Amino acid sequence: MDVRYPSRVGLAREYTPLEKLDGASDALGAEVWLKRDDMTGVELSGNKVRKLEFLLADALASGADTVITCGGEQSNHCRATALAAAKLGLRSVVVLRTADPNAPPAPTGNILLDRLAGAEIVWISPEAWKARDEVLAREADRVRAGGGAPYVIPEGGSNALGAWGYVRAAQELAEQLRELPARETTVVYACGSGGTGAGLILGQKLGGLGAEDVRIAGVNVCDDRDYFVRVISDICRAFDADYGFESGVDERDIDILDGYVGRGYAKSRPEELALIRQVARRDGVILDPVYTGKAFFGMTRELENDPRRFGGRVVFLHTGGVFGALAADLGLSD
Repeated sequence: MDVRYPSRVGLAREYTPLEKLDGASDALGAEVWLKRDDMTGVELSGNKVRKLEFLLADALASGADTVITCGGEQSNHCRATALAAAKLGLRSVVVLRTADPNAPPAPTGNILLDRLAGAEIVWISPEAWKARDEVLAREADRVRAGGGAPYVIPEGGSNALGAWGYVRAAQELAEQLRELPARETTVVYACGSGGTGAGLILGQKLGGLGAEDVRIAGVNVCDDRDYFVRVISDICRAFDADYGFESGVDERDIDILDGYVGRGYAKSRPEELALIRQVARRDGVILDPVYTGKAFFGMTRELENDPRRFGGRVVFLHTGGVFGALAADLGLSD
């Protein structure tokens, strides 16, 4: 299908590599590949920048001078938003969730980069996070009251417009897969806000990935399967309504591998951290404990139980997170 994309600003280093992980493949008895979306840039590293290309184009078109968004204290999305905004001459406000807003964490990892980019940080509690849309609206009102023109970006950039980033990425990946021998393939990604999964599924429906031999599966790093089926379904419905498509995405298209949240969002178990260390030492690849580490752990456990669990080939979408890893306790006392 010939898809006409909305306007975007060029921020991402696209056509990220597709590399075979020989060490993981040998260890798991499966063909494991890595789609290196951690290489979309240096400071903008990760999957968020693909979504921001479309969202920030809309912000500029609307005449905004300030972007406002939210996330956890080590949010990759907020860091990418702050740095992309600086690149485009926009101010940024990032609303970050932390255990005690009166005693926020030290400026390390993504927080350090938020501050370096000049973002205004607003700290909120986990309780206040439940009403984050209201918090974002209040911050927008505050910017307007000061004479500014705000543009609100949802958590993770996960809405219909942001989903275009991974519709585009699905087409890119499809081109790369066509260069490999034909084989049943599963694309596995970390599911934290739903936008990446929605974009991949929509991209497949719009012809970006072969519907017959490619499966898309998310490993949720928070909440549960039912939650993400609802969230991804909502994004896909809004996408169809906003852009005039009839993608036909339904619950059967949304595959969530539940059961690997572990201790909770951004909380790691020893076995998860051990795998992050193992992958770094065996394959030279850095995963983070919040997103890619949990998802890779889930994929690994599934393959250990059944090397054919994902067909003849599994492609793990590396969505970034290296800066968050720098701020984490990865159990390196050994």
